[in-house]
Amino acid sequence: MTERRPRKRRTMFERDTELAAVDEALDQLTGPGPDAAGTLLAFSGPAGLGKTTLLAEVRRRAQARSCTLLAARGGEQEQSQPFHVARQLIQPQLAGTTDAELRAALGSWYAIVGPALGLCAPEQGAPPDPQGLRDGLDWVLTHLVVQRAPVALVLDDAHWADPESLSWLAAFAPRAEHLPLLLVVAYRPEELPAHAEAFRTLPGRAGHRPLTLAPLTAEAVSGLVREAVGEHADEAFCREAWAVTTGNPFEAVELTANVRDKGLAPVEASAPLLRDLAAAQRGSGLVARLHSLGPSTVRFAWACAVLGTDIPGELAARVAGLGTEEALDATGRLRDARILSAAAEASADAATAEAARHLLETHPENDPWVVRTLREAAGENLRAGAPEAARRQLARALREPPDFDERAAVLYELGCASLLTEPANTVNHLRAALAEPFEDPALRQGIVIRLAQVLSHSDRLAEASESLAREIPYTQDVRARLRLQSEQFMWDAFNAAETDSPARSRRLARLADRLTGRDLTERYVIGLRAWDACLRGEPVEVVLHHAGRVLETDFSWAQADRGFEVPVLVAMVHMYADRPDRAEELFEAGTAEFERQGWRGAHLSFAYSLRAYIRYRRGRLAEAEELARAGLGLAERVGRRTPVHWYAIAILVTTLLARGRVDEAWELAREHEYGEPFPAAVVIPDSQTVYAELLLARGQTKAAAAELEAVDRRLTPRGIQNPSWCPWRLHLARAVAAEDPSRARELAAEAVRRARAFGAPSGIGQALRVAAEVAEAGAGRVVLLEEAVALLTASPAGYELALALAALGVARGDADVSARALEAARQCGADGLAAAVGEALPAGSLREDRHPR
Repeated sequence: MTERRPRKRRTMFERDTELAAVDEALDQLTGPGPDAAGTLLAFSGPAGLGKTTLLAEVRRRAQARSCTLLAARGGEQEQSQPFHVARQLIQPQLAGTTDAELRAALGSWYAIVGPALGLCAPEQGAPPDPQGLRDGLDWVLTHLVVQRAPVALVLDDAHWADPESLSWLAAFAPRAEHLPLLLVVAYRPEELPAHAEAFRTLPGRAGHRPLTLAPLTAEAVSGLVREAVGEHADEAFCREAWAVTTGNPFEAVELTANVRDKGLAPVEASAPLLRDLAAAQRGSGLVARLHSLGPSTVRFAWACAVLGTDIPGELAARVAGLGTEEALDATGRLRDARILSAAAEASADAATAEAARHLLETHPENDPWVVRTLREAAGENLRAGAPEAARRQLARALREPPDFDERAAVLYELGCASLLTEPANTVNHLRAALAEPFEDPALRQGIVIRLAQVLSHSDRLAEASESLAREIPYTQDVRARLRLQSEQFMWDAFNAAETDSPARSRRLARLADRLTGRDLTERYVIGLRAWDACLRGEPVEVVLHHAGRVLETDFSWAQADRGFEVPVLVAMVHMYADRPDRAEELFEAGTAEFERQGWRGAHLSFAYSLRAYIRYRRGRLAEAEELARAGLGLAERVGRRTPVHWYAIAILVTTLLARGRVDEAWELAREHEYGEPFPAAVVIPDSQTVYAELLLARGQTKAAAAELEAVDRRLTPRGIQNPSWCPWRLHLARAVAAEDPSRARELAAEAVRRARAFGAPSGIGQALRVAAEVAEAGAGRVVLLEEAVALLTASPAGYELALALAALGVARGDADVSARALEAARQCGADGLAAAVGEALPAGSLREDRHPR
């Protein structure tokens, strides 16, 4: 490391516009009363244009106005260290607190953000997902800003910030103007990564786009030269200084320092010497001097450059491939040549994470220690919520390469780290791991289960099932084989195109009925049996019996080595069985687990969307819409046309239709490309059926019928016959009623029969209502509707009750029943139904004292 002389603070030339923007932003930030507001300022420019100097002045001015200062700087060597910048910003504000104080300050975010910020060690269990961790960092920074306002957050060299910190800050940046926060970043535009594009486009409250720093003019460089060497400097000398540095402030400062150090007279006769002096300071002289010290010293210097400013001597020697004596000799040579500072002589044991960061830059040398260190660091990063950093470390470990018997384990760990970011590569890594010769059966089981998981989450459920099926016959351990069977049953249950569903259901029933639920695997199998019984329309008592067996003891939704799918299904069967209170109770507990774990991406989206569906089924439509929109917002983070996105759109469309907002539902579907091709995964509610219902609401009966016929061809061979789960027969009956009334009655009658077999009053009531709608006119229609109203009144299905009351009021010509329907529709939030019923009621038929039942 080259030695630097301390310098006095220099005049800032030609930065008046930038400093005026800073002062304006600080005026807004520190202004009196409610008008005080934050903003974002971004400064861009190539290397050497004075961004760091400008940001130092920003810090000085912010502190002069009593702002709390959060400062960080990206580093070329530290880019691979996850949350390095976030730690610089936040850690000093919380350093020195006891663990109890830290827990109190971070609250429920302690175990989620604490490890990422280096404030505590990761806890055992499943790590937070990246989105959950970013949400936690948002909370911590917002909390700090509010507590210590006004705050100036200054990030220099943002282009070199680690990806985890930079993507978080770029997403957080728009919040600055809503907080007492001035957020200032500086970066090289040509090196700013794609995930930080927000810094290029956000104008900030002050109305400033990123300000591009310009090179200094000849006049400014002349002023800089004369400030450094004296006012007597010739104009020709100053002009040449500007020419050879092209107005770059950094190069101009360095050049004037060299002029002063060498005692060069600042006169016209000396001007020709400036070009050689400028060329030497750009590195050619240093490189030549370094190579003259010998190859071992060059290797040691290279290692020190990789390791950065805090150089652990033992690690530098190892990276350079030198012995202790050689390293000491190289250190002395570099120090004598004024290339390395004395600080490098200090030797300290590097922590695993620090060592791994440096090892990423080294060449592979078949060193087991390197593989072990990188694997340990990757494990720490995974637990801290930085899977991308773990992926980089494991990919480097694979190139070392690992020993023959360790390669499968590294590939497996690499697959686990790549799961969220590179699903296609994850499949390749895991399949490569299975192809390796190794003896560990537990490792093999873990690889197969993870492979099935990533295939399923990539909408390749048939492949997931096949990968498990191939492994099951060769698994000797009985419990391990049961675990693989439970995983296969689960992914088959979610495969909308499964070809052998009835046979699978029989196998599942035989297996589950003889299990006692003694461990988690057995309970998962029993839970899948409950779900399968629900889909097939077995009696409610059977469904609830199996669900009860699962829930005899606590059933966690956040097991480290399990998915959350089966706990969700066990909760959902209670909804279909008209036990929505129990379903909501289970979802509340599961959602709380997700939030404690920091799972705020797909997991939380599923939870919000399905809770919305429960509210919809209960007839609490406004609450359902609010939850569904929250679920959709989270799903958008995950990505469109992913399973979680299908769930969110299906449930929101269903809710909007119930509220009478058909056009809005249609626009939502178009915006989110909701339509064919439909996903291979089972979606709750069924995606194609919801799409057909939307078409039906728009009056497109033929198109709706075509979609519903396709649903019939897909579900009937699988034995999925419960109209409480998927009422496709009822929708198809309505779609064909005008052209083929006899078929419509047959479809509705079959739906009624199957609903009675299942036994949930809400499902029977819905089927009876539609049967009445397509029935021949006469007293029979009234009888069907009266039974529907009686059943639905005793059920939790408030919206279905409102529909049945409205139909009965019309069929009877009974204003009192229609008034009940109107009140029920209003109570549900079914605005379209309420409007239709209200228009049909005769004037004066409503009494002020009427209350909904």
